[in-house]
Amino acid sequence: MPTLIVLRHAKAVAGLGTSDIDRTLNDRGRRDAAATGDWLRAGDLVPDHVLCSTAARTRETLELLSLGARVSFESGIYGNDPDHLLSLVSAAPEDAGRVLLVGHNPSVHQLVHDLTGEAPDSFPTCALAVIDLPGAWTDARPGAGTLRTVHTPKG
Repeated sequence: MPTLIVLRHAKAVAGLGTSDIDRTLNDRGRRDAAATGDWLRAGDLVPDHVLCSTAARTRETLELLSLGARVSFESGIYGNDPDHLLSLVSAAPEDAGRVLLVGHNPSVHQLVHDLTGEAPDSFPTCALAVIDLPGAWTDARPGAGTLRTVHTPKG
């Protein structure tokens, strides 16, 4: 049974004078990303493969997770379309038992809702959802997943 971990990037600096795609993490974001990596390792949730937006803040979040997984940087994740995210998930490598998707709101929050029929009321920075999917990655479709847990930096 594949496991999808959907992660919103950690807290970024304000965008004053910087293009949105080039925004990096602030101090809190760096702390939250490192702590989230610790949480994933402690819960035996280290992914086999990562799908990551090309934005600076998602790349930095991923680096601070320190997971050591294979990574595909996907520019389409930045487009914030939940249907595109679902297509990326359904095309995940067959040999990956766990996939981590690192992206942006509102699409990551919507993806969690679409796959499971439920989601928390909010999905703050560095929040993640662990979703169990039946069958293979190609079977990922709306309503097919089960929300196992949601984790935020504040617990």
